Amino acid sequence: MSSVAEQPLHRALGLTDGEFDRIRGLLGRHPNDLELAVFSLLWSEHCGYKHSALLLRRFPTEGAGVLQGPGENAGVVDLGDGEAVAFKVESHNHPSAVEPFQGAATGVGGILRDVVAMGARPVALLDGLRFGQPGFDFGRAVSGIGHYGNCVGVPTVGGDTFFSDAYAGNPLVNAMCVGLVPTERVMRARATRPGDLVVLYGATTGRDGIGGASVLASQELSDEDDDKRPTVQIGDPFTGKKLIEATLELVEGGHVEALQDLGAAGLASSLAELAGRGGVGLDVHLDRVPLREADLDPVEIVISESQERMICVTERLDEVSAICAKWELECSAIGIVTESGLLRAFFEEEVVGEIPVELLTDEAPRYRVETRPRALEEPVAHPQIKAEAQELLDLLAAPNIRSRASVYRQYDHLVGSRTVRRPGLDAAVLRLRPSTRGLAVSLDGAGRLAALDPRAGGALAVLEAGRNVACAGGRPLAVTDCLNFGNPEKAEVAWELAEAIEGMALACEALGIPVVSGNVSLYNETDGRSIWPTPTVGCVGLVADVRLVPSTWQTGDEIYSVGAPQLTLDGSEYQALFLGGPAGRPPMPDLAAEAAVIRFLWRSGAVLTCSHDASEGGLAVALAEAALHAGIGARLELEEDAVAWFGEGGGQAIVSLSADDASLLESIPHRRLGIVGGDKLLGIPLPDLEAAYRGSD
Repeated sequence: MSSVAEQPLHRALGLTDGEFDRIRGLLGRHPNDLELAVFSLLWSEHCGYKHSALLLRRFPTEGAGVLQGPGENAGVVDLGDGEAVAFKVESHNHPSAVEPFQGAATGVGGILRDVVAMGARPVALLDGLRFGQPGFDFGRAVSGIGHYGNCVGVPTVGGDTFFSDAYAGNPLVNAMCVGLVPTERVMRARATRPGDLVVLYGATTGRDGIGGASVLASQELSDEDDDKRPTVQIGDPFTGKKLIEATLELVEGGHVEALQDLGAAGLASSLAELAGRGGVGLDVHLDRVPLREADLDPVEIVISESQERMICVTERLDEVSAICAKWELECSAIGIVTESGLLRAFFEEEVVGEIPVELLTDEAPRYRVETRPRALEEPVAHPQIKAEAQELLDLLAAPNIRSRASVYRQYDHLVGSRTVRRPGLDAAVLRLRPSTRGLAVSLDGAGRLAALDPRAGGALAVLEAGRNVACAGGRPLAVTDCLNFGNPEKAEVAWELAEAIEGMALACEALGIPVVSGNVSLYNETDGRSIWPTPTVGCVGLVADVRLVPSTWQTGDEIYSVGAPQLTLDGSEYQALFLGGPAGRPPMPDLAAEAAVIRFLWRSGAVLTCSHDASEGGLAVALAEAALHAGIGARLELEEDAVAWFGEGGGQAIVSLSADDASLLESIPHRRLGIVGGDKLLGIPLPDLEAAYRGSD
C-alpha cells in the first residue's frame, strides 16, 4: 500500500487539507490508501452529515409510540395491537442525474433494504420526483422506479412530481418505503457481543458504485459528468426480492442479533456503523468477500457500493447459511465482533487497515455552517383579476397539475393486496390485515414556495403531507424528511437549509408529531447553479377503519371549504403559468389553525363522502379533481376572482357530506360552496375538464 503522503489522494476523495491533517493527528500517523478511502466515505457529507448534523438537532424526534427515532436505518412507530410501522425517505439525486434509470431503480432498492434492516416487511413505496421537464430523463427515472418495485413485488402507491427549470441540471429522485414489523421483532444495526460472526450475504461484490458516497453524492455536478457513470450502482431487483425474503426469514427465526444494509459507502460504512452503535470492534477479512470480479483489490472491496447486499451479526452461522442457500444467495462469514474498538481489515492474513471506530463515527467533522440571510421579496400587490374558465382548463393541463396516471399506471400499486385507496387523490391507504385498521401514506415537497421563503416552504411541506394523510382518514403519527439543497458552504444556501428546518420543526410541533427518520442531500448544484431549496416530507397516519375512508362525492351532497388560510397568488401555479413566474412571498401559515384543520379532517373522515386537499392550483383545481374523480359535476357559488379560484396558502380542503351531517362543520372555519350534481363544474362540461386534465393518458 502506498502512502498518501506521496500524492494528493485525499483531495480526489473529497477530503479537505484540514480534514486530512486532522486524520493524521487522530491516528498519530499517515493513513494508508485503504484507511484514507474509508475516512473519505464516513466523513463525507452523504454519510457524515458534517454540514447538517448540528442543524438537524432542531427537529422534535420523540413522542408517544416512537420505538426508533433518527440514527438507525429507518424510524419505527408503534401502531398498537403488537404491530409497528418502519419508514424512511432517501435521495438518489446525483446518480439519477448521471444515469436516470439505474439511479432511480437503485434508490428504490436502497430504501427497501433500509426498511428490511429494521426487520420489517416492505408494503409500500412512494417517489418524489423533481425534473426540468417531462421528457427522456424523467421517463427513464419513472421506468427505473417501476421496474424495481414491480419486480420486487412492493406496490408504489403515491408520490409527488414537479417540473421546473430549477431542476434541469440536477433532478431530484427521493424514494420512500413503508414496512410493517411485529413490535418484538424490531431490529437494530448494532453489534454488541464479542465473538459473534459478521456475515455478508446477498449479491456478489463488483466495481459498480465505487466512490458513490464521496465522489458523486457529496460534490456538485458539472457538464463533464459522463465520467461519473461508473459511480452509479447497478440494481438487480430479482436478487433484491430474494434478499428481502431471506432477511425476513432470518429475523422471524431469531437467527440474527443485528442487521445492516450495504448502501452508500458499502462495507466501510456498514461495518463502522455496526461497531460504533454497539461500542465494539470488528475484524473483517476482505479476501472472504464473494466477488463478481476476481481482480478487485482490498480498497475496491471495502468501498464498493454493489447493490443487494446485507450484513448480519449472528452466532448461528449454520442456520444463516442454510437460509441463504435456500434463497440462492451468496453467504460468507467475513469477520468477527471484538472488544478492541478497532475496525481492522485483513487481506490474506495481512492487516491492510486499522482504524479506531470512534474516529469514523464520533470524531466525524461537525461544522457549524456560516449563514447569511438573503433578502426576501415583499408580497406582490396583485390587482383584482377576474377568473376565467379557460384559465382553469389551462391549469388542469399544466405539467405540475395534470393527471399523474401516465406515471403511476407504470407501477403495480395493488400487489400485496393491501391497497384500499389507490394513487390519484391525496394519500394512499393500506389495510393492516387481518384488522380493518389502515395506514395512510403521503409524500410531498416544497420547492417553489421554499425558494421564495424557506421557512414558510418547510412548514408548508409538513402541513401538506399531514393534510393529505388526514384527507384519507388518517391521524398523522410521524414524518420522515429528505432535505434537498445546494452547496452548504455557501452562506445563503446554509441559511436556506436552517430556515427550512426551522419551519418544518415548527409545523411538527404544532401537529404534535415527531421526525423519526430522514436524509440530507446537499451539493445539488450544476456548474455552480443551485436547485431550489426543496424539503420533501413523508407522513404516515393511522386509519381507524378502512371501510370508512372518504371516497367520492355523491349527487345531493353539500360541498364546503374548510379552513380559512391567507390565500395568495405569490408562489402559486397560477402565478407561474400566467403572471411571469414565481415572485413575491407566500405567507407563513397559521400553525394552530392548520393543526385544527388537520384534526378536523381525520376525525370527520367516517362521515365525509369526499375530502380533498386544495394545494397546487387552489380551490378551483381541487374542485375539478374531485368532480373528475367522481364523474359528477357540481353547482357552485364561487366569486369569479383569481385569488378565490386559484389562490394558494396552506390549510384549505374541500369536503362533501350529507346536509343532515352539516352540523359537524361547526367546530371549524368553513364556507358553503354548493351542491353536487349535474355534468358541469364552474360552467365547464366535465368532458372538457377531463380532456384538459387527462390529455392523452
